[in-house]
Amino acid sequence: MATLKKFRPLFDRVLIERVAAETKSKGGIILPEKSIGKVLEGKVVACGPGKRDDKGGVIPLSVKLGDHVLLPEFGGTKVELEEKEYHLFRDTEILATFD
Repeated sequence: MATLKKFRPLFDRVLIERVAAETKSKGGIILPEKSIGKVLEGKVVACGPGKRDDKGGVIPLSVKLGDHVLLPEFGGTKVELEEKEYHLFRDTEILATFD
């Protein structure tokens, strides 16, 4: 956890931990790995300060730490920290937040 606390994305980048895929159906049937789709939801675990505009001011991010977000199917950069897999996205690539 110490490495994750020291990790700070630059500019408008956001570090996301993907939510674990459901391994059981609503009826209680255990699903095989091949039938489980790509997880498109995640939790924000680190944020950069924001993007700079033409005048040098900082444009704040649209997400904050702890937000539950909807991700695009493709994109992002895989990052391994403390033997865990995270993904780095730009703020503009994140599709939505959940309340």
